[in-house]
Amino acid sequence: MTVRCLIYARFSSDLQSAASIEDQFRICHERAAREGWTIVGQFSDAAISGATLLRPGYQGLLEAIRTGKADIVLAESLDRFSRDLEHVAAFHKQATFCQVRIVTLAEGEISELHVGLKGTMGALYLKDLAAKTHRGQVGRVRKGFAFGAPPYGYRKVRRFDDQGEPVRGLREIDPAEAAVVRRIFGDYVAGPSPRTIAAALNAEGIPGPAGTPWYDTGIRGRAQRGDGILRNPIYAGRLRWNRSHQPRDPLTGRHVRRKRPPEEVVEADVPGLRIIDDTLWERAQARLSQEVARESDGAIPAFWERRRPKHLVTGKVVCGTCGGTFAALGRDYLGCQRARRGKGCSNTRRVRRPKLEAMIMEALGSRLMRPDLVAAFCRAFVEAWNGAQAEASAATAAHRLELQAIQRKLDNLVEAIAEGVRAPGVQRKLEELESRRGQLLAALKDQPAPAPALHPNLAEVYADRVAVLRTAIEGREDPEVLEAARALIDKVIVSPGQGPDDPPEIELVGQLVELLRAGGVNLTQEDTTVGGVLNALSTGSAKADSGGSAPPVSLSQAGSARCTRRPPENHCPPPSSR
Repeated sequence: MTVRCLIYARFSSDLQSAASIEDQFRICHERAAREGWTIVGQFSDAAISGATLLRPGYQGLLEAIRTGKADIVLAESLDRFSRDLEHVAAFHKQATFCQVRIVTLAEGEISELHVGLKGTMGALYLKDLAAKTHRGQVGRVRKGFAFGAPPYGYRKVRRFDDQGEPVRGLREIDPAEAAVVRRIFGDYVAGPSPRTIAAALNAEGIPGPAGTPWYDTGIRGRAQRGDGILRNPIYAGRLRWNRSHQPRDPLTGRHVRRKRPPEEVVEADVPGLRIIDDTLWERAQARLSQEVARESDGAIPAFWERRRPKHLVTGKVVCGTCGGTFAALGRDYLGCQRARRGKGCSNTRRVRRPKLEAMIMEALGSRLMRPDLVAAFCRAFVEAWNGAQAEASAATAAHRLELQAIQRKLDNLVEAIAEGVRAPGVQRKLEELESRRGQLLAALKDQPAPAPALHPNLAEVYADRVAVLRTAIEGREDPEVLEAARALIDKVIVSPGQGPDDPPEIELVGQLVELLRAGGVNLTQEDTTVGGVLNALSTGSAKADSGGSAPPVSLSQAGSARCTRRPPENHCPPPSSR
């Protein structure tokens, strides 16, 4: 009678050797050959802890047992199946029910006694290993070494000790990201909210952590967890570790984050990783504490409960005379708060908010959807896009070729060291190659996915998207769209007209000005009259200065804009390679 045998092998991350799988298979094959068993399948899990059942090889073994494909399961030892007492007992129970024997090279045929003893020993091993690992990590943190992925503003350092082993936990400041961190702290203590800061960073195309967009929650963080850029003391040169732990849920097998008591948190000074000074750090923490206190006292709702602005210009309109805020006067009118309260401002002019927003939307719709401008934009965009993709592809190919060459050199050096070569420069050369290899791997990892093919009717798609954007902003049904549009406007300055009967002058400041200039709203001084401006916006008859040298102009209440910044030389910059 043929005895069908399944083999299972596993090595956990603490063994650090993929060859262990092949060794386990080899000795199990030898045992099966001696016993005359027929091997009908083998399963393995590499670098996966025995504390979890969420292992593809283990689950495949269970399925084979349930479907009656084997009479015996063979492994090196019982703890290869699991180190958890409950899991070992469940596996033995399942195999017994399916009339499958469990045999290991270390214990022989497994019985209930083995399950109880070895399962308990495995559980104690895991507990002891976790305690020793944690104790070692505490000591490393107190010496200034870090664990886990480096936070935004830092990068890992590859270095080897005298024995050629990698030194783990080293970090260094990333200059480009550190500049963004300083900007975030500086802007926050100056007054802007994390949401405003995030919108500005996204508008400038500055990538966030791991290349993702910026979000206010990632900047502000949560007081309960102490996360977020503004709450991370590493930027002030203070390493904080062990704030939480992740025990495994016995039902799901997944980790659950839990906060540790304050007395278990480990901190260490790391002056070499300081990005901001103590004064800036303390000012940021003071504002965060004030916001938390006000939310706790009910003085203001929590930031995620506050109502988002419902209008395009809410909080954006300022007085051109005193610099104060234009606030609501009744239902639809805006006026200077200082002038209203008699605080020394003479600007008593009011503007209708709906008319002001309609003026901006009219410019957006009429100018950015001109067929000739759309077609020109698309031609320039396709040309720049294709050029950028060609450059990115060439760089990727060069990186891959260099990486292959470095890997060959590393293999040769390792082989030479194994054969006893101990030249003085070997270790230094090995470190240089490892460092360059890490740089190339990081560069290849950051390469974007292959670009999608551009739509053949890109001009029509562009026009449709602009129309959808305008409709979404006017309808105010999607707060994210409205917030994105608001990010294009830094402020709207309202000043009194030249005469008492003249309408107020309105100056638009922000990225929307650049869009309007790119779309043809580049007016000369002769077009600043009420009629001229309205005609320019509605009929597209504005005089465009192709050289971009027209002086800035103001937008009257009928509808124009003063450009406070010159337009970029190229209205269609090449897309970033990132």
